[in-house]
Amino acid sequence: MAHIYLASPHMSAEGYEQEYIKEAFDTNWIAPLGKNVNEFEKELASYVGASDAAALSSGTSAIHLALKAAGVRQGDVVICQDLTFSATVNPVAYEKAVPVFVDSDYETWDMSPEALEDALKKYPNAKAVMPVHLYGNPANMERIMEICGRYGVPVIEDAAESLGTIYHGKYTGTFGDYGAFSFNGNKIITTSGGGMLVCNLEEEKAKERIAKVRFWATQAREPARHYEHKEIGYNYRMSNILAGIGRGQMKVLEQRVEQKRKIFAYYQEYLGDLEGISFMPVHENERANCWLSVIQIAEDCPVKPLDVMVALEQGDVESRPVWKPMHLQPVFAGCDYIDHGGVAETLFNRGVCLPSDTKMTEEDLERVCGIIRRLWA
Repeated sequence: MAHIYLASPHMSAEGYEQEYIKEAFDTNWIAPLGKNVNEFEKELASYVGASDAAALSSGTSAIHLALKAAGVRQGDVVICQDLTFSATVNPVAYEKAVPVFVDSDYETWDMSPEALEDALKKYPNAKAVMPVHLYGNPANMERIMEICGRYGVPVIEDAAESLGTIYHGKYTGTFGDYGAFSFNGNKIITTSGGGMLVCNLEEEKAKERIAKVRFWATQAREPARHYEHKEIGYNYRMSNILAGIGRGQMKVLEQRVEQKRKIFAYYQEYLGDLEGISFMPVHENERANCWLSVIQIAEDCPVKPLDVMVALEQGDVESRPVWKPMHLQPVFAGCDYIDHGGVAETLFNRGVCLPSDTKMTEEDLERVCGIIRRLWA
């Protein structure tokens, strides 16, 4: 039996990506600039409804430059979602700023608005707030934006996992001042490695900020004949080849969202009757992209999350624990944490990410569900 991946690259059957790559080779634009880069930025900004966008080398670099664009500097407080991957928070450390972690709630698994309010009462001069749309599930952006608006603090959305997710009629990544997307190999669409920063300020200001981001991302080289540098820059621009892959992937993004949602629905149908299993929350007025399908196993259930992961591993099926909260990570020991009932820790301890690869067949899904169901037999 073939190995079943958690999530792996899925190129278009039509070969769209190859067409754009061939054009780049034919025109010799093998560089971190070119037509594919320019068009990919326009196409993604248009898709999500952002004012402007910059194609970068990773989602992490997008978060980093969003922090710089928002004015975050050494010693500033940045309020971060606790339940996330470290790539959300590492750029805060790059700028020598201070992360403060905020617990989740069970309604979204994302940043708790109540804990966020407590954090801002404690740190009213925070320079940015970074909610995450975990596993493609949207945060409560209505409440988060209302709270941040009262405190006048910029919002940077980590939408790395949520491209294609719709919340109250808008795409995630477009509620805050900035939104960061990832095109890593396991994401819903991929450029092998890459990311995109979108800016949602009014058009003139957005173009000004994104121009600055592009400047920083190309080593902050001043427009002089010689090599002149007044600021520290970074080698963060996306290559024209990878942007070509991204343009091809954009053509199948809606297909990928549909397939991810079908996978989640399949698990709900065929595992939902097992005692002690529950699923990540889905709400009206939302279209989660279901990047990963995630289950929770009740504490009193005889079957434990590790039992599920080991059984799947023995069946040559990949799975994963839920992200370990940032306040429990040794590298962030000593950082402040605003608790909301230990939700993030509970989700970590009780959660399993099931294989959600868009190339999975119905037979693959039957195999996964069969392995899990036998644990309850």
